[in-house]
Amino acid sequence: MLYHLVCPVKYRLDIINKELEQTIEQTCFEISKRYEIHFVEIGTDEDHIHFLLQSIPNMLPSRMVQILKSITAREIFSKHPEVRKFLWGGKFWSNGYYINTVGHYGNEKVIANYVREQGKSYKQIHRSEPTLFDCLD
Repeated sequence: MLYHLVCPVKYRLDIINKELEQTIEQTCFEISKRYEIHFVEIGTDEDHIHFLLQSIPNMLPSRMVQILKSITAREIFSKHPEVRKFLWGGKFWSNGYYINTVGHYGNEKVIANYVREQGKSYKQIHRSEPTLFDCLD
């Protein structure tokens, strides 16, 4: 399964900088080693992150989000304790998120392009090649 996931920072604060991007990318790389979640693409703006994810069909999307948000938040607070002064209450991510499936024909390239082009200061921080759908062509 291929998913487009958007996670906003708590209070939609503009705090995602280059150092946080690197921490998130490294953490996602470690998550992919331990869980059956493959990060196809990760893109950031100052107050939210877009993920293009692949996972096995029997993993619930809510479980993927729980894994991703909890582990990345823990690592961000551990490696960047200064972030806590902006985000009282001990949460990095907002409670909400957007997730939708991406089909082969409805389609990965359109969503990947959207992730690439969104936001005023979007920066692609990860792209892996090839995806599962590339093998179907």
